[in-house]
Amino acid sequence: MQTTTVDVPTDDGVADAYLVRPDGDGAFPAVLFFADAFGLRPAVARMAETIAARGYVVLVPNLFYRSGRAPLIDLSALSDANRRGELFERIGPMMRALTPEVVARDTAAYLDFLAGQPVVASGPAAITGYCMGGTNALRAIAAYPDRIAAAAAFHAGRVVTDAPDSPHLAVGSVTGELYFGHADQDSSMTVEQIATLEKTLDAAGVRYRSELYTGAPHGYTQSDTPMYDEQATERHWAALFDLLDRTLRR
Repeated sequence: MQTTTVDVPTDDGVADAYLVRPDGDGAFPAVLFFADAFGLRPAVARMAETIAARGYVVLVPNLFYRSGRAPLIDLSALSDANRRGELFERIGPMMRALTPEVVARDTAAYLDFLAGQPVVASGPAAITGYCMGGTNALRAIAAYPDRIAAAAAFHAGRVVTDAPDSPHLAVGSVTGELYFGHADQDSSMTVEQIATLEKTLDAAGVRYRSELYTGAPHGYTQSDTPMYDEQATERHWAALFDLLDRTLRR
């Protein structure tokens, strides 16, 4: 694979990003990768490379680019009880700044950038997201159903809320296929919220799979955090590649 850091122009500035392309000649389907709140870092680059090795061009934007270039988060604070609260106090405002309108605007820029790459095949892209990235991946496919053929969300939180702009309320526009890999015992996406999501998807006639990863904590795919679960992560790869291979290689 070839992994480079690129700058993606947006309406609000420039987003730094990883661009990973497979080895070999020709053009490949595109996958947009929305990371968790800890942002761009080596563990995320390795995940993108795993996807690229399957024959996809992967773009991983710094979703918090308005706050600066990556890295913005010091993950060592996760293991320090005295600093953990400060870490999440820093992340919170950046997460809240990603409103549905901002996510839609940025997603258009990311898709345009991918479409302009000579190594990217014509046709719709797919998107995969993790934690908050999964929630925003759902927002992205709802905003651009004609440009995104499939979306996967793993251990996504706050997909269902009481807010009028809750992500689940926008699924009626989705024409592609969705996959949800929910973490078990996740306070940000409870069993009741999962049921509400599924009921809404059924009512909208959306093609989807929604699965509970029993025993897997929130953040189970992130290998550089204490929440990592190897077995659940392998299950996630199988589900993701099943979705990508079916929807992008028809």
